[in-house]
Amino acid sequence: MHSTKTRFLISVHSLKQLPPPDFPEVAFAGRSNVGKSSLMNALLGRRNLVKTSARPGKTQGLNYFLINEALYFVDLPGYGFARVAKKVQAGWQQLITEYLLQRRTLQLVVVILDLRHPLKKMDRELIDWLGYQGLSFLPVYTKADKLSKNKQMKHAAALDAALGISKDDRLICSSKTGQGCEDLRRRLAFGVDSW
Repeated sequence: MHSTKTRFLISVHSLKQLPPPDFPEVAFAGRSNVGKSSLMNALLGRRNLVKTSARPGKTQGLNYFLINEALYFVDLPGYGFARVAKKVQAGWQQLITEYLLQRRTLQLVVVILDLRHPLKKMDRELIDWLGYQGLSFLPVYTKADKLSKNKQMKHAAALDAALGISKDDRLICSSKTGQGCEDLRRRLAFGVDSW
């Protein structure tokens, strides 16, 4: 069952703009164009609530969505996009770092990785940093629909080995087919009674 009440709340560009910490929060992180927005839309059963773009670097703030008056989804700016000015990238980086370290209601960071590719340096750095900081995270391998079932398993095993995790510590998803979305909803049900 999909969430019945979801709305965009605010795009945060400074910690002073953060909404009141009234609900648990799940942040979504990943490289530019990895499919963060598409996955969030698939989870919410909505087509265009989270704006998707073929142009990397579209998300430039912490975009807050309120789910069933019980949970915040936070869409973080994508990382690894070279065409954005270094100064802008540094600003995003500082905002994201401060948010992740200071937001007490943050329950989980969903780290989205493209299942088709080997582990990228920036993805490893993020996951290592989250682990070092003691922040809970869940790797989600996306774009599964682009691979056969056999290749999905093979690529997932390679990513698992590179991250040093077991298959129980991650999920394989496709925003296009819905594969894995129900499992992910269950893992993200912090205070949400129905989806």
